[in-house]
Amino acid sequence: MPDPVLRLAVAGAAHPHVSYVLDELALRTDVELVGVTDHDHVSLFREQRPDVVAVAGVYSERGAVVVDALRAGAHVLADKPLCTSLSELDAIEAAARESGRTVSLMLEKRGYPETLAARELLDSGVLGPLALVASSGPHKLRRPTRPAWFLDRSTCGGVIGDLAVHDIDLVLSFSGATEGTVSAVGGPLHGAVLLRAGDVAATIEVSWLTPEAAPWHGDYRMRLTGRDGTAELLWARGEATAETHERPLWSLPLPEGRRPAVALDAFVAGEEPDVGTAASLLATRIALLAQDSADNAGVVHPWAA
Repeated sequence: MPDPVLRLAVAGAAHPHVSYVLDELALRTDVELVGVTDHDHVSLFREQRPDVVAVAGVYSERGAVVVDALRAGAHVLADKPLCTSLSELDAIEAAARESGRTVSLMLEKRGYPETLAARELLDSGVLGPLALVASSGPHKLRRPTRPAWFLDRSTCGGVIGDLAVHDIDLVLSFSGATEGTVSAVGGPLHGAVLLRAGDVAATIEVSWLTPEAAPWHGDYRMRLTGRDGTAELLWARGEATAETHERPLWSLPLPEGRRPAVALDAFVAGEEPDVGTAASLLATRIALLAQDSADNAGVVHPWAA
């Protein structure tokens, strides 16, 4: 068995998404887990000198952990949200630039089979230039099982900053846009985002309002509308369909999906992950701007890469 080539520490495991990283460890021998902490991460970084730090703690604590990890010379593999304020994001951006280390968000929707099928369809030109995106991301709250910090705005940061980042990232990735505007409305358990990404207009609805008796945690879906056709991604149902002016509705063949912590492959190889620093920071910034908009009567914020 080869010796591990990557030293990994977990700094913050309050959210179940830490399993994305821990499950990955069971599949490989090139990564060594050197420590786990929910509190004294500075000592862990100093004593173990990890190459990569996985961050999945209380949302409001993540920004400081990410900055400290970068300053300690480690790459960061983070659950979303990366942080809960724009000032924290600015500090993360500065630390990443100064350290030369990478910040990668585990945006698992990028690797879903339906998403990969849609990307291939868009790249083929079958749908024509993308014009509209409509996305819905409802979730079950499961209130009795939620820790107190998750239900406290000061520690969770808001539903839009938490949930909308996935679909914001996909709109950016599908459109290739580098500038636009964003606004939002909503409340403690729901939000609706209007995102202009270059020439693409997108609506993104997120909530903790899925009925508890529903057969899925959330009936996540996205509709892509191009000049020549449309595609529908039904993530919860494991389906993707398309139709064009020339071809009636058909089901897209689904490739094998990618695991959420696949960025470890890139870190082991010394390469930039598919979701690198620029993409992680931009999707987070737009999500935080959208949350700020919802908190301030729907004010429109410009954004640029």
